[in-house]
Order: sequence, then structure tokens, then C-alpha cells
Amino acid sequence: MTRIAVVFHSGYGHTQRVAQSVAEGANATLVAIDAEGNLPEGGWDTLNSADAIVFGSPTYMGMASWQFKKFADASSKQWFSQGWKDKLFAGFTNSATMNGDKLSTLHYLFTLAMQHGGIWVGTGMMPANTKASQRNDINYVGSFAGAMATSPSDSSADECLPGDLETAKLFGKRIAEVAARLKG
Repeated sequence: MTRIAVVFHSGYGHTQRVAQSVAEGANATLVAIDAEGNLPEGGWDTLNSADAIVFGSPTYMGMASWQFKKFADASSKQWFSQGWKDKLFAGFTNSATMNGDKLSTLHYLFTLAMQHGGIWVGTGMMPANTKASQRNDINYVGSFAGAMATSPSDSSADECLPGDLETAKLFGKRIAEVAARLKG
């Protein structure tokens, strides 16, 4: 059995909803980074023992949140010992606008994974890019590098769009399938 951990920061609850959907699809353990940028008790142990780590952060001002960056900087201990080398990694983000420079955040998450010597998995999903496409279609935002979600700034976390949450769930399922193949 593969062990998958989703480590994420969520400022307003939207990214947490996406994290929950990824975790549901992957049968993963959630590790929430708190408002001070710290992991909960046992969080580092969960990540260290995972076969796959999924990074998640909202996109604020074109980049991951400072809380996520604090966690990333703290992971230098694992980097120095190469403790996460050859683990599977993936990532997701959420912002208030359709674009919101989310790709910048995914590149940051990818770079962090590569610095750890990891193996990255993308969405593996075709985008919803026809005239008939609807906002709640799978991968409507059209990302291949990782899952992207959009939550308008005046929406509550309960208003996350079903299509984005389903995209995240399917992304989690893909991560779990790839992790099982790599472990097998």
C-alpha cells in the first residue's frame, strides 16, 4: 500500500477544500500548514514516511503563500540528507482569478520537488477547451503541470466550484495510481 501525504496551506479555506478533494482521490493524509507556517505535531514524520508528497498553496501576488514558503525553507533538512530523493511529488494551487499567475506557483512547487530529487506527476488531463465547454467541466482552467482552481475573492470556501473539486479528486486518483506503479 502506498502512503500519500498532501501538505498545504490555506488562507481562507478554498485551498483546503481543493486539498481535501486531492486527498479523497488519492486516499491521502492531510498535513495542514498553520497560519504561522508550521506543521502539526507528527507532520514531518508523515511526510518523511510518505511514498508521495503533494504540495498545495494558494497563489498570492503571483506566488505561493509565505506560510508555504516557510515550510519549504524548513524542508532544507530533508534536502541536505536527501531524505525525499526519488519520492513522487505533485502540486496544486488556487487563486481568485482565472489566471492569477497560478503557473508561477506550480513552477515554484515543481522546483522545490526537483531540488529534493523527486519525480513529478502532472494532471494527465485534457483541458476543457471547446466552445461547448462549461465552467464546471474537468480541467476547465486547463493545467497540465498540476491542478488549478479558481475561487472568486468574494466567495466562501463552501462555494468552491464542483468542476474544480472534481478535477482535484481525479488528480489525486492519478497520483495514487502512479505512486502504486512506482512502488510495485
